[in-house]
Amino acid sequence: MSAAARPYNFSAGPATIAEEVLAQASAEMLDWPDAQGRRCGMSVMEMSHRGREFVSIYQHAQAALRELLAVPPNYRILFMQGGGLAENAIVPMNLAALRCAAGVQPTVDFVVTGSWSEKSYREAGKYCSAQLAASNAHDGHTRLPEPSSWRIDPRASYVHVCTNETIHGVEFHELPDLRALGCDAPLVIDFSSHVASRPVDWSRVGLAFAGAQKNLGPAGLTVVVVREDLIGHALRCCPSAFDYQRVMDNQSMYNTPPTYAIYIAGLVFDWLKRQGGVRAMEARNIAKARLLYEAIDRSSLYENRVSPDCRSRMNVPFFLRDESRDAAFLAGAAQHGLLSLKGHKSVGGMRASIYNAMPIAGVQALVDYMREFETTCA
Repeated sequence: MSAAARPYNFSAGPATIAEEVLAQASAEMLDWPDAQGRRCGMSVMEMSHRGREFVSIYQHAQAALRELLAVPPNYRILFMQGGGLAENAIVPMNLAALRCAAGVQPTVDFVVTGSWSEKSYREAGKYCSAQLAASNAHDGHTRLPEPSSWRIDPRASYVHVCTNETIHGVEFHELPDLRALGCDAPLVIDFSSHVASRPVDWSRVGLAFAGAQKNLGPAGLTVVVVREDLIGHALRCCPSAFDYQRVMDNQSMYNTPPTYAIYIAGLVFDWLKRQGGVRAMEARNIAKARLLYEAIDRSSLYENRVSPDCRSRMNVPFFLRDESRDAAFLAGAAQHGLLSLKGHKSVGGMRASIYNAMPIAGVQALVDYMREFETTCA
């Protein structure tokens, strides 16, 4: 089946995966071949996670991701489970005690810019004193609070930021520099929805985590990239399987890892390298986002409510000014092979998620349909 024959899937996650990756996984489903083409007689789903075959898959995925994201040697890459929601608990259980004296309640600062950072803030409060350093809730999560306005506690063990809000469509196009704010705490970023869509300035990041199901592969795998000096400080309440020290010491195999998800992620990493790597993907993503935002901004039917200086390149929420036409818009989109455009239930409207695997042809098809639909509404 050609790419043109497949519908375009704009789901926010689990999200579209490059057809080339899916085709390779299909060809290898029943009998995985190693790098020399030798068949092993098993599907990856059947392999022991400690066997030679899967260990080679795991090592390849680790190395490919480190190369793609230019991860420095003093950072460890952990393959875990539970998604971003679990990391909202796992991160404070590992890092909250970094900078506090024995017997003192750990303190962590949060910058809330949408639904996901709000969830992180609320969850961390179960394990430490979670404090609100800044929020954009007063303007409906449509702008980013200026870093100079953040109220950072000097006792904070770390500062948490969601660098791309999937639901509200707000993105930090540049990572905040905490040192410029007079803060020496590490920055923790949830980059689940734009990981591998642009380079990362690791000099500004202590820990980054991402659920794989948006840009890296299928649901089930969580990637954690953490600076070595931040490992080994887990609270006593931290389960062993979530202790970064234990995960690192066991090469992400303290418990059975999400083997098939790691395998698919490795195929995605190889595909990204063939596309030219993260910088090439960033250029494509800028072009795709510009195409869609310009179509929205030029329209009298559609609107995007996010400030242009922080609009997400990955998740584009938009609204029909006449909401009574929403159902007709979605029905027509499906007929045109444009799927999963309904906005999140908490905000309504529409949302087009245009991750790395979404080709510009898919965005062009959406823009063409939007113009056609607007003409019928005139």
